Formats: sequence, structure tokens, C-alpha cells
Amino acid sequence: MIKVWGRKTSSNVQAVMWSIGELGLPYQRYDFGHRYGGLDTPEFLAMNPNGTVPVIRDDDEPLWESSAILRYLANRYGRAPYWPDDLATRTRIDKWAEWSKINVALNFSGPIFWQVVRTPPVRQDPNALKHAIEVLNRYLDIAERQLTSAPFLCGDDLTLADIQFGHLLYRYFDLEIERRERDKLHSYYERLVARPAYREHVMIPYDELRVV
Repeated sequence: MIKVWGRKTSSNVQAVMWSIGELGLPYQRYDFGHRYGGLDTPEFLAMNPNGTVPVIRDDDEPLWESSAILRYLANRYGRAPYWPDDLATRTRIDKWAEWSKINVALNFSGPIFWQVVRTPPVRQDPNALKHAIEVLNRYLDIAERQLTSAPFLCGDDLTLADIQFGHLLYRYFDLEIERRERDKLHSYYERLVARPAYREHVMIPYDELRVV
């Protein structure tokens, strides 16, 4: 059984849990971080000296960094089409997973989600938020074009790339921010919402994170 340390309202934990759900793996998750605390204890820091979540343990040494965890789960438990054996196909999936982490997650979570949800209204910067949305739009336009040829980022089936990209879309579509109309992206999101593991592990209210 895979053990997971991390609160369910962490987006990085959600990506890992969604992957575990799609792969049908047994797990036990422990709430750590934010209002649950525990990240600065000697026991936790012995697993992850960075004091961040998620952390998983699956027989061997603890693993941290969500992207590394996702690749570990894919390599150990994934099968085609989620994580194929063919190197060229797998590398294409990995390319889009990395693109999602570097370009979409980093340009959404801090500059937009934190600005809207985790910053007191009196300290929010509307101009900074507008600029951040413009930056994110460039990458979502890339996704829109990519999704014109197939229902998922890398073809007809859900892959690791969709985990890395799609776990952010619940918050993106839920936030009260300006959004461009993107028919393909919205249809893609509806396909994710139809997946039981997505609804269970990603579509989680984040009221406890909100600063008022």
C-alpha cells in the first residue's frame, strides 16, 4: 500500500492522488501541511528535508517532488496508453508533462491562484493579476491548439501529461477571473470531470486556503 503525506487541498498532492486513482492503486493518505502542520517535525524532515508535500513511500525510501513521484508511479505501475513502452511515444508524453509543470503550473499557482485566494484583498494587485493572466493565456492557447486534433493532450487516451496539466483546470475554471473562450479546452475539462478519480481527488473545495 502506498502511503502519501499531504493535505488533500494541495494541488501537487491532488496530481499525485489523481494518478494513484487512475492507476487503481491502494493507498493511505495523511493530512500534513497548512492548517494540519507536521512539516517541521523531525520525523517528516527525515523523509523530506525540504519540509514540503507531497511525500510518498512505496516499499523503498521516501519520494518527494510531485513530478518525480508521478514518473515513479507511471514507470512502476503504468501501462500503455497512460505510459507506453515505446520510447518515442513516452518521450512525447513526458514533453507535454514537463511543459505543463514549467509553463502552466508555475504561471497559474503562484501569480494567479495565490493572488486571488491566498492574498488578503487589501494586498491584492489587480495589475499584477491581469499581467499574470495574460502570460498564462499564451500557454493555454498552445493547449487549445494541441487539443484540436485529439481529445487529450497526447492522443485519444488519458496519459501522464494530462495529470500534470489537467489537475489545475478545476481551480482555473472555478476562480472568479477573466477567461478567454476556448471551446477545445472547455470540452477537455468536461472530459476530465467525467472521470471518477478526477472528481474524487481534484475537485476539492479550497475554502480552507482562502484568506479574507
